[in-house]
Amino acid sequence: MSYLSDQISRRRTFAIISHPDAGKTTLTEKLLLYTGSIQTAGSVKGKSSAKHAVSDWMDIEKERGISVTSSVLQFIYQGKCINILDTPGHQDFSEDTYRTLMAADSAVMVIDGARGVEAQTIKLFKVCTLRHIPIFTFVNKLDHDIRDPFELMEEIENVLGIATYPVTWPIGNGKGFKGVYDRNSHHVLLFERTETANATKKVREIEVELGDPKLSEIIGHEEHEKLQEDIELLDGAGNDFDFESFRTGEVTPVFFGSALTNFGVEPFLQDFLRLAPEPLSYTDTLTKKPVDPVRNPFSGFVFKIQANMDPHHRDRIAFLRVCSGKFERGMSAYHVQGDKHMKLAAGTSMMADDRAIVDEAYAGDIVGLFDPGIFSIGDTICAGKTPVKYPPIPTFAPEHFARITQVDTLKRKQFVKGMSELSQEGAIQIFHEEGSGLESVIVGAVGVLQFDVLEHRLQSEYHVEVRRSPLPYTLIRWIQNSPEKLDTKTLNLTRDTARVLDMQGKHLLLFTSEWSLNWAVENNPKLKLSEFGNITS
Repeated sequence: MSYLSDQISRRRTFAIISHPDAGKTTLTEKLLLYTGSIQTAGSVKGKSSAKHAVSDWMDIEKERGISVTSSVLQFIYQGKCINILDTPGHQDFSEDTYRTLMAADSAVMVIDGARGVEAQTIKLFKVCTLRHIPIFTFVNKLDHDIRDPFELMEEIENVLGIATYPVTWPIGNGKGFKGVYDRNSHHVLLFERTETANATKKVREIEVELGDPKLSEIIGHEEHEKLQEDIELLDGAGNDFDFESFRTGEVTPVFFGSALTNFGVEPFLQDFLRLAPEPLSYTDTLTKKPVDPVRNPFSGFVFKIQANMDPHHRDRIAFLRVCSGKFERGMSAYHVQGDKHMKLAAGTSMMADDRAIVDEAYAGDIVGLFDPGIFSIGDTICAGKTPVKYPPIPTFAPEHFARITQVDTLKRKQFVKGMSELSQEGAIQIFHEEGSGLESVIVGAVGVLQFDVLEHRLQSEYHVEVRRSPLPYTLIRWIQNSPEKLDTKTLNLTRDTARVLDMQGKHLLLFTSEWSLNWAVENNPKLKLSEFGNITS
């Protein structure tokens, strides 16, 4: 095996997805803690807490105890180089999460054991299934009262449409939680309550067969009998674990544990290393063929842009997923969308807002490139004689709209700069009426909280105060007709329908209801509308 092949085969890149408060960021922290990447975990509780999660770098994240941007975290464990894409768990941030999932080779779905499958989980799971990537499931909060495990398995299968294979199985829950039974090793992992949730000590593991009287002495006769019945039922009526079905996202291995107390994290991590795929191939749209991560020269695509991560400097970082070959600092590369050759002078790896300059990276890694304003989300960067071009990243239609106006007209330059840069990041989408400037714009967002983030960042990073006025629009459609063949001013529309342009000059329509949308379609036979737009490509 060559050095390049060896380095790439060591990579494991995954995203963690969940509904808010299911424990996603806590699991991320404990993985880092367990592998020695950090010394103490920041348990994010709110404004009163002095500690914050290492993956939460933005002030608003630290204040509210939620993840609103995607962080990239890397660590080495048992010879494997693991990249975690810590995605936003808040229900208002599925756009950023979607893009981040495009850069992952597998996903870990964190489910609250008491709440089961929740709305955000369903939405993010659908994104994973679009790419057919492997999905692990971690049922969290076993140290609290949870629902019946069989009921949870049934809900996952019925709601998400994926088969389940429990690798570990809980013994009791809440105050009566005793531990988990590992179906592969036939060992029992015992849970011990401790005040030091940050401790990295290993849990007690005993090698004992079901039916052994010694097990009754440890967990109690009733729990032992129930465990035997549960395992017999799983072995007899449950799904078999098929590796190929797992690799295509048709069956998910399920683990039970408590991320806050570190319990169940180790068996999950061990099986993750065993099952998770090496860097997957992405398709070249020019040849319609998959790009081999090892045989092809360096290539990758930009899946996220973040401005002003360092409050002391005005900067932009383009997050690049390396898809093939080896990245080297200072190497020459070709920016496909910009049709320009350039030197990739600097690359960074991230631990939230803590950066480290990287000299090299391999397929599967995430690199932060300093961006002078030339990259857009979905752009391909490659080396070698024959260029490749990766598919554009789809854009979700915003569901909420507001008019944003600057308060101080003397700060027009800062306002336009801030709005333009935040739009390029993909955090918001900006629209304006034909003939109007950018002093007052219509902003579209996937969730309402994104407006709070917008106002916060404009004030803290660009020193601009804005006024927000909610708008009644609920639907948006991109006009596919060319402007030369269709003049939007001639369209027969309802009074409450707005004609707008996006930042690329593409024409769109904003509707207040399905009725208004149907009117436009029925009364304009030549009009072609699209629910999605690649406005960032």
